[in-house]
Amino acid sequence: MTSRWDNNKQMITLPLPTEFSFLENTKYLSNAPNECLIRIDDGRVYKAISLEQVPIIVEVSVGCEQENGLAVRLLGNNQAALCESVRDAAVRYVRDWFDLDTDLQPFYQLAKTDKLLSGSVDSFYGLRNMGIPDLFEALCWGIIGQQINLAFAYTLKRRFVEAFGQYVEHDGERYWLFPTPVDIASLQVEDITKLKMSTKKSEYLIGVAQLMVEGKLSKEQLLGIGDHKKIEKLLVQIRGIGPWTANYVLMRCLRIPTAFPIDDVGLHNAIKYVTGAEAKPTKVEILQLAEGWKNWESYATFYLWRLLY
Repeated sequence: MTSRWDNNKQMITLPLPTEFSFLENTKYLSNAPNECLIRIDDGRVYKAISLEQVPIIVEVSVGCEQENGLAVRLLGNNQAALCESVRDAAVRYVRDWFDLDTDLQPFYQLAKTDKLLSGSVDSFYGLRNMGIPDLFEALCWGIIGQQINLAFAYTLKRRFVEAFGQYVEHDGERYWLFPTPVDIASLQVEDITKLKMSTKKSEYLIGVAQLMVEGKLSKEQLLGIGDHKKIEKLLVQIRGIGPWTANYVLMRCLRIPTAFPIDDVGLHNAIKYVTGAEAKPTKVEILQLAEGWKNWESYATFYLWRLLY
């Protein structure tokens, strides 16, 4: 299938890899409690994104006539007038978001004989590691979610987004954009703590925003390093980012396949669930269980997390 914009330059259909299930991916997105950045309605996924400082809404769907393709539509009265670079950036965003460029065949092959993974890949076949392409959003989400339950983390994210982000309106609905580093860098700690965010987390969020505004931290810079351990080492030097947050960003934003948040409580609970053990696994036990996951640690973790929903 060749990707080509329609005559109005508002919709394009992207070819899909064999190991892809739109249903499994929308199920995963639907499980997020109180999600404020993604809307799912009638089998379509909607998200506002800013590309080259142009806010747009993308609609992603799969229709009966497009079984092998992912339909990406740009919404709004003036979307046909968008420049080609913005439309191309929208395609790159969706491909990254749904991780369309990863060949999952090798992962599924190793998972078939892996006692921890075989059940999850059967249950969720075609699920992709749904990404967070924007580095600042990924870092902030990692920080916000530290040491609190998931439901409260989503509540805090909504407050943060609606207090400091912008929105795009379409057909009477508001589609929120995650705040940019510029939106956050000049805030005072008190501006964020009034949302019931802790003082420490408020400081961390402002600090990360300032680093990005000053040009000391960017996605391009991190990807340029390439090596998993070197990127992790750089990230953990930033106040508020420990190994868990660093590996979360490596997984969900930078797409580093060897990222492995080995200290993650959710991973421990998933392993305990699959093995039927009475106690959570030790680090040594996890490393032994993960010996066969080489170069697929990120996907293995993501599939085990999925079992917890």
